[in-house]
Amino acid sequence: MARDLAIDLGTANTLVYARGKGIVLNEPTVIALNQQNKDVLAMGHDAWQMIGRTPAHIVAARPLRGGAITDFEVTQRMIRLLFQRVGVSRMNRSRVLICVPSAITHVEQRAVLEAARRAGAASTYLLEQPMAAAIGAGLDIHEPIGNMVVDVGGGTSEVAVISLGGIVALEAKRVGSFDIDTAIQNHVRKEHGVAIGERTAEEIKLAIGSAYPVEDEVNAEVRGRDLMTGLPRVVVLTPAEIRGAIEEQVREICDAVITALSNTPPELAQDLILRGIHLVGGGGLLKGLDQRISNETQLPVHIVKQPLESVVLGAGRCLEAFDTLKDMFMGKARVSD
Repeated sequence: MARDLAIDLGTANTLVYARGKGIVLNEPTVIALNQQNKDVLAMGHDAWQMIGRTPAHIVAARPLRGGAITDFEVTQRMIRLLFQRVGVSRMNRSRVLICVPSAITHVEQRAVLEAARRAGAASTYLLEQPMAAAIGAGLDIHEPIGNMVVDVGGGTSEVAVISLGGIVALEAKRVGSFDIDTAIQNHVRKEHGVAIGERTAEEIKLAIGSAYPVEDEVNAEVRGRDLMTGLPRVVVLTPAEIRGAIEEQVREICDAVITALSNTPPELAQDLILRGIHLVGGGGLLKGLDQRISNETQLPVHIVKQPLESVVLGAGRCLEAFDTLKDMFMGKARVSD
């Protein structure tokens, strides 16, 4: 019998939870294709290693941007490969719960449902990522108490206030950790005349990137290609410099939190003074982001125990108590023929 699956289909990473087993797959949302014959060469970590290193006929692509499908056929093939890796076949189809951004459009919803159906799902349901993150973080979302979740992903940032099993206030921005990486690339190109790749920008962010000054800051040496000579060159970057480079993106995330707070009913807003804000998602691990949001809102900010896994863990708990929690799912299920 096929196991029910929960999938956090993220712009940066895809995680799969199998009912009764827990998380069974955690891979970058990247797929490598041969453009000449359309063969899939690699997926996940193997494909991520190829980014920026492929010949012309091979493309290592991210089929989702800003939380939405940008390449339907590639996404469908990737979901089918995910199913194969966790033991789902056409003869052994699974019920699937997919986590998506709250701000997803109806067209984007249909694209996700159809991609999963064609990939081999028996039936497909959608769950809002902030709701899943709150459940995964262990928050009691069914009580008449305000809980705020800030989910900073690869392509989107969503701020949700949750009470009585529903989202009361929501603010979403199509900005995430990939936009921070792009800002770093643009800064190094403009200020130092050096081109760096997507992976290098991410490494800079992890090494010295921050939203607020932190202790024991150190500079970082970065290798790239000189735009004038075309030769390899090393430049030294400072944490303060990178902080300035990504300020626009950090500002957008903070503004989203403030807007959501301003739209929160007063009775729930006072709960947040005691309960604070819960930060989830890979982008939420940017050094100093919790302190920056706390300073701007005057509220305590907590990074949850498993920020990268909280969304898929929450969806997994919905699978384990499917009949009890299915009223929280978005729209209607798509059932395969």
